Amino acid sequence: MNVYITSSGHFLPGPAINNEEIEPLLGLVHGKPSRLRRRILQSNGIQTRHYAIDANHNTTISNAGMAAKAAEHCLSSSFLGKRQIKMLSAATSQGDIVLPGFGSMLQAELGLSDIELHSSHGICSSSLMALKAAFTNLKTGEQPNALVVASELTSRLFKASRYEAAGAELDFNAEFLRWMLSDGAGALLLETQPRGKCFRIDWIRSFSHADAYPVCMSVGYPSNSPHTSWQDYASYAEAEADGALLIRQDVRLLENIVKLGVDGYLRLISEGRVQPDKIDHVLCHYSSHYFKGKIFDMMQRAGVGIAEHKWYSNLYSRGNTGCASIFIMLDEFRTSQAHQVGDTILCMVPESGRFNNAYMQLTVVEP
Repeated sequence: MNVYITSSGHFLPGPAINNEEIEPLLGLVHGKPSRLRRRILQSNGIQTRHYAIDANHNTTISNAGMAAKAAEHCLSSSFLGKRQIKMLSAATSQGDIVLPGFGSMLQAELGLSDIELHSSHGICSSSLMALKAAFTNLKTGEQPNALVVASELTSRLFKASRYEAAGAELDFNAEFLRWMLSDGAGALLLETQPRGKCFRIDWIRSFSHADAYPVCMSVGYPSNSPHTSWQDYASYAEAEADGALLIRQDVRLLENIVKLGVDGYLRLISEGRVQPDKIDHVLCHYSSHYFKGKIFDMMQRAGVGIAEHKWYSNLYSRGNTGCASIFIMLDEFRTSQAHQVGDTILCMVPESGRFNNAYMQLTVVEP
């Protein structure tokens, strides 16, 4: 049985924020301008992004609220209403609360009744993990449709007060992601029948390397402590003061993301899943412009490059929205970029959390 993406949608909170507006909105840490901001922004190439907090650090919309907006946008251009949805598969790096699961909170936000529910927890690749769960469900005939939603609200972690609570001057690993990540949500509707010009999902595949590499991106993982979790401290206040609740990126390990991402691509070629000369469009969630050239170069040196004009990214205008990025990108590609029946689309999502790389191939079809 074939599975199709028949509709898509996204939601970005508030106005677009340019690079000069970021620090005034997030706040000066200890009253001092960042010495790293310009360097990181120049490297990542992002020009505008969106935040779900305002200049007073009030949250303007919850993570579940953003996810619901994206889902409603998706359904508004579909042939189905909420009452016809049979499965909800949701992804986020962190929900608004620790428990229950993000999918439960989103279901309530949307007012969906009697559905099959799945929550996918991870970082960037969790969206394709959620999509794979729904895809497999439909493929086996368990359900006729599924709504898949990915949403990220990271800006609450970037308030100046979060860093000030940790006391000491910021180290590079703790500050790095402050200038990288932003907020947004994307949604896809899956059905077992095609509707108009839509995308058939040919396959979804991922390769995790958590057994071979240390943690690279984390929240709640103490960096210089005998504790193995933020929950091991005597109090939450003690964990915060020790910096255990800061979002961190071990930049020394980050270069592995390109090598492992291209390695997965080569494995898919060897498996016969990918034929580089047959790919018409590439949607790659590279988290920074810095990595784009490295990915191109490594693929070219391996003799399996894909021409640059076939690549599409909205990183520069929408920012890096984590697991939501690939869904937002796919929605904007579907609605704004030329594609023809028979075109093949390769989606790639490298994740630096502990290096899980996910891939998907779509074919443009029309009934």
